[in-house]
Formats: sequence, C-alpha cells, structure tokens
Amino acid sequence: MKPSLDLLPVVIFVIVYFTTDVFTATAALMIAVTAQVAFQRLRRQHITRELRLTFFASIIFGGLTLLLRDQLFIQWKPTIVNGLLALSLFGSHFVGEQTLVQRLLGRQLELPGAVWARLNFGWAYGFALAAGLNLVVAYNFSMDVWVTYKLVGGFALTFSYIIATVGYLAYKGFLKDAPDAAVDAGRAT
Repeated sequence: MKPSLDLLPVVIFVIVYFTTDVFTATAALMIAVTAQVAFQRLRRQHITRELRLTFFASIIFGGLTLLLRDQLFIQWKPTIVNGLLALSLFGSHFVGEQTLVQRLLGRQLELPGAVWARLNFGWAYGFALAAGLNLVVAYNFSMDVWVTYKLVGGFALTFSYIIATVGYLAYKGFLKDAPDAAVDAGRAT
C-alpha cells in the first residue's frame, strides 16, 4: 500500500478531532481503517502485517475508547502498535535465517548479514522510541498536542528513520551500482 494511503486514517482522525471530539474522531478512525482493509481485499491486494496490526489495534482500542468513554485507550494504540513492531523486529534476530528487514527489503538490496542486523536493530529501536515518545506526549500534554503529534510526530519519526537508513547505506557504499556495491561489501563492518 502506498504510504499516503496508510496515513489517510490518521489524517481523518485529526480532521474529525479538531472539528468535533475525540470520540467521534475515534469512530472515524475505526471506519477509515476498516475501509482501508476492505479496499485492499476488494482489489485482491496483499494486506500487510502492519496494516493488520493497525486494524486490530484500532478496532480494539477504539472500541474500548468508545465503550468506556476514556480517551486513554486510543492514546495507547500507537504505543502498542509501535511496541509490537519493535518486538517483531527484535525477535526476528532469533527466529528464521533472515531478519524482518531483510525479508522485507532483501529483493531490492544485496547487503551483508551484519548490515541487515544493524538496520533491523536500528528500526527496532526506532519503533521502541516512537512507542515511548507517544506515552510521554499522551501523559504530559493536552489532547490537542497529542493529536497533532500523532499526525506530525509520527510521520516525522518515520521519515527520519528512512533518511537515517538511506544515509547509512550511502555512507557505507551500498547504494551504488550492484558491481560497486559487491566490491564495497567488505566495508560493512
């Protein structure tokens, strides 16, 4: 799925929140994520694990938010999703022959195992950081600040991870043409 479509439910949540309240926004988020999954199914496209996780977390924590009329449940959703992603990445070092990042990007990049491990740990730490930062903002700032952070901060963190990953790979010489990258593979460590 395109990143712009992945961000759409969050944008809908923010717009509805700032025009109504957190409970209506939560319902809108749940509808938007459900529509996103339904759209993928109708087009017979693969539904990624991340989208499945986001869907179930939105339905469970959104449902609890609406049922119990407590905004903390929806505020915990990004922490749970990011925490599970971090654990999945970290755990992939011990399960299977390839890390999760290597399984996702191995067809696009040819990298030594040590580099895959560094990238995988880097993304795991990044998702863990995002999980923690979400709680800091949720418990120390107003709901308006948290909602804005959810849109801007989440996107900014992910974008900074991408920039750091590309910068690291470029610095180590792995983004050159395939023959040059093979020669430079020894510089990975």
